[in-house]
Amino acid sequence: MNDTFPPVGDPVETDPNYEKLKAYLKTMGRVVLAFSGGVDSSLLLAAAHDALGPRALAITACSPTYPDSEKEQAIAIAGLLGARHRLIESREIDRPEFRSNPPDRCYHCKRILFQELSAIASLEGGAQVVDGTNYDDRLDIRPGQRAAQELGVRSPLAELGFTKSSIREMAYKRGLPNWNQPACACLASRIPYGQEITPAKLSRVAAAERAIRALGFDIVRVRDHGDLARIELPKSDLDRGLAAEARPLLIEACKRQGYIFVGLDLEGYRTGSLNEALKGKTKPARGNTQNFL
Repeated sequence: MNDTFPPVGDPVETDPNYEKLKAYLKTMGRVVLAFSGGVDSSLLLAAAHDALGPRALAITACSPTYPDSEKEQAIAIAGLLGARHRLIESREIDRPEFRSNPPDRCYHCKRILFQELSAIASLEGGAQVVDGTNYDDRLDIRPGQRAAQELGVRSPLAELGFTKSSIREMAYKRGLPNWNQPACACLASRIPYGQEITPAKLSRVAAAERAIRALGFDIVRVRDHGDLARIELPKSDLDRGLAAEARPLLIEACKRQGYIFVGLDLEGYRTGSLNEALKGKTKPARGNTQNFL
């Protein structure tokens, strides 16, 4: 594979796994799809639209916990596919069980979302609610999967055993422009468990990450530890982040958003790093895992 892709709707080549996914979705008759605009849900929407046409409806939740860029991308991808697509307001941040940021925060968020999607599915002729959870997602702590199970939400990509790499390959062959896009996560995942989630915190995290991406760091997480912004970059970018010319720019990107201290995590970016506290792997706050810029 390379970074050149055809227009959406003009697949590079057929893929047996993609055909399998379409056939699997076709057996569901009608689907309402939780659609973030990321590669997983984009592939799922493409297959659902190809298999079911107007009997597939994508729903994107708009909330302070998601950057505006994700909503814009979801609109663009659905438009390119010609799929039915609807935006809804998701107000999980108004709910104390989410805002208090417990370890099962994702459970409450997903339950709220899936309840809304289930209501929409009923109006869509009893459609099946589906999401883009993939087979690899089982390896991390994901309380949201419990909400999916409780409410009968299906995860076709996981059920068929499709890993992230196989999903990217299928997305490339389908001609999806975001096939190689870095994984995204809700902004609430930047705030340590037990610390209240507020619109102000989410906004400053989003702004800091946007500024750092503008410096050429495509993959970045800014973990919000109160006055401290802990920056995670891929290990391949750590040397560049520590370079004399980059350090003041990273500092400015965070301090402009109100952070007093700025640290670069020497362990680099890893998915769900704040879950390490739940797994008993947390390092001391003043230990050697952070380099203060």
